Amino acid sequence: MQKKLNKIAKDTNSFLKSFINKQKKSELITAMQYGLFSGGKKIRSKILVDIGYLFKINYKSLIIIGSAIECIHAYSLIHDDLPCMDNDTIRRGKPSTHVKFGESTAVLAGNSLLTMAFEILSHKDLKISEKTKINLINKISKSSGHLGIAGGQYLDLSYEHKKISEKKIIEMEIKKTGKLFSFCCAVPLILKKKNKKEIKKFENIGADIGLLFQVADDLIDYKGNAKTAGKKTGKDKKKGKATLISLLGYKNTIKYANKLIFKTNNKLKKYGSNSKNLNETLDYILNRNK
Repeated sequence: MQKKLNKIAKDTNSFLKSFINKQKKSELITAMQYGLFSGGKKIRSKILVDIGYLFKINYKSLIIIGSAIECIHAYSLIHDDLPCMDNDTIRRGKPSTHVKFGESTAVLAGNSLLTMAFEILSHKDLKISEKTKINLINKISKSSGHLGIAGGQYLDLSYEHKKISEKKIIEMEIKKTGKLFSFCCAVPLILKKKNKKEIKKFENIGADIGLLFQVADDLIDYKGNAKTAGKKTGKDKKKGKATLISLLGYKNTIKYANKLIFKTNNKLKKYGSNSKNLNETLDYILNRNK
């Protein structure tokens, strides 16, 4: 599993470095690279490749699309860490982008990574039809804006120190984390020109995987070690964050996460041994940093 993750991370970083090197240099490039190449595991790209394997999608195309996804993810982390958001000073074991470069530079670097994702998806190196590119850009935009990451972050901040229902917490976590995973799972079906019903089915699988990822992240914050996690832990409780742990308790949240894995694996049964890679990734998501 780790070997596969490392290969995807290496190939994704290699494409991104090459893509950035071909662009005109600007004062923001250094801060963008700092946020982008900070050692993330590239789990979103791994999910994309795992689902792509089920539909025999060209690996290079998946790496290019995965690179766009990683730009969106990096932008969201840079902005999440800002003093006006979660005010986190450490990310992946290093000073957050705003600590290293200043707040205004971090905002602009995040914005630039967001828009670079669209540059990548519309680039000539991605050998798919223009119509499909527009479809992907449309979907990733919805996953990133007020209906996705940005909207989820807004809810996350507005729910602090409030009693929030399980349904609302799940909706918030799916927006904040699940929508980008939904995009990862939908991409191979879009490339294969599957019907809306099939695409929706895989978007729902992605939402559950994203929810699993967020739950695992909350579990790490609750009981994890700051050195292993690469960021401060125990902050959710201090900030009064609305999480499933705060509502269900630690043990019940682990049960909830295992149910999500079972539900997802069940939906993928028809793909037989081809879904083995994805099954391994789901287990890895829950048990990482333990």
